[in-house]
Amino acid sequence: MSQDKPDKETTHFGYQQIPATEKAGKVAGVFDSVADKYDLMNDLLSLGVHRWWKRFALDLTGVKAGQRVLDLAGGTGDLAGRLIRLVGPKGLVVLADINASMLAEGRRRLTDEGLVGNIAFVQADAEALPFPDNTFDCITIAFGLRNVTHKENALVAMQRALRPGGCAVILEFSHPTVPGLKPVYDFYSFTVMPLVGKLVANDADSYRYLAESIRMHPDQETLRRMMAQAGFERCEYFNLTGGIVAAHRGYKF
Repeated sequence: MSQDKPDKETTHFGYQQIPATEKAGKVAGVFDSVADKYDLMNDLLSLGVHRWWKRFALDLTGVKAGQRVLDLAGGTGDLAGRLIRLVGPKGLVVLADINASMLAEGRRRLTDEGLVGNIAFVQADAEALPFPDNTFDCITIAFGLRNVTHKENALVAMQRALRPGGCAVILEFSHPTVPGLKPVYDFYSFTVMPLVGKLVANDADSYRYLAESIRMHPDQETLRRMMAQAGFERCEYFNLTGGIVAAHRGYKF
């Protein structure tokens, strides 16, 4: 008797279940569509609060002059631009993103700001980082982990690329913890976000996906455990804006 072949691995793309091999391409389509309006939409949809979230994450890094930092899924360079100033001329920031459109936008933006001497741009998959072990003093990833197909692989890759004593800081949308906040947040995410996406970026579907991807992302405690399973130590998280966003930090020793 012939045996049935095992089903292909599936994963989520928003609320859809799709073959895992298709997710990276679909996510790329989303960010190809929104790259040129990404920073403007961040300001509009968060009412500027995303800047405070990123400042909080930067404070968690403890990055010092002369260090080497990887800004993973760094997109348009918002966080990388701030890191460049922290590491100074003797340090290095590597802005890595799997999406060529976002990476090009980040290169254009940082070049326009004159931030060029101590930054490198690398198109890279978070699950298979093309860097030797023990390369970076710090790794940041802001609002990118939820788009990775196998998050556990990305966490292992990040831990491997860190130097002993280094830390990773993950800033990501999470799960509201304040009573009564969830229904308000759901209305905003599924009604206002796609509408603004349609009006400003002419793309409601991408922002509907972004809202759905947030709901499919692991909650705060689950992500903390995943970091520990990947080899990080002293893992902790900090809820921001009632848990709408959380900043996780873990160390490599």
